[in-house]
Amino acid sequence: MIKADLHVHTGYSMDSKASLERIVEHCLQVGINCLAIADHNTMAGAVRLKEMAPFQIIVAEEVLTTCGEVIGMFLTEEIPSKLTIEEAISRIKAQQGLVCIPHPYDNFRLSAFRNEAFAAIMPQVDIIEVFNSRSFSPHNSAKAKKLAEKFGKPVSAGSDAHTPAEIGKAYVEMPDFNDKETFLSSLAKGKIMGRKSSPLVHFASTWARLTKSFF
Repeated sequence: MIKADLHVHTGYSMDSKASLERIVEHCLQVGINCLAIADHNTMAGAVRLKEMAPFQIIVAEEVLTTCGEVIGMFLTEEIPSKLTIEEAISRIKAQQGLVCIPHPYDNFRLSAFRNEAFAAIMPQVDIIEVFNSRSFSPHNSAKAKKLAEKFGKPVSAGSDAHTPAEIGKAYVEMPDFNDKETFLSSLAKGKIMGRKSSPLVHFASTWARLTKSFF
């Protein structure tokens, strides 16, 4: 079995200063041996970390579309931001990637999907994130689980870490996998483990965004 944190950011995101070296170091300390690196609107950090990490790295990207964020997983080409959700999904599928909806129903995020968006895109969605350590309300997770059950989608969990110390706050304990097909079958057998991060972690993201913008 592996422990996979399926939503992690690096310093390549505009709101994180987490170095790749510190991420690897922390994972080895806490026993996380698979990461989906989903930086905002770039896959450069994921590609670099895949080259240096001694454990599995899923190259992903958290893409801001015109109606919410979507994560493309197992990507080979970067996807630009501010596309329609239909175009973003089309570009993920064109490179045989997987479509994951992160933190649905999160009332504290303007970038979270709401009910009106789901009906049209759900046939193309592969995974729904049902536990996110940075989401405050437990009701969000409950609603996400009901959504996954309604449409018969596999579920995932992630810390949504923007600092190394957050990694592993949430993960999926699942059988090992070799590619995206075996990933989905392993994920379906997985067990979600997790706890909420302190609300203070959002200050670290805000500070990173401000200092990167300023300097």
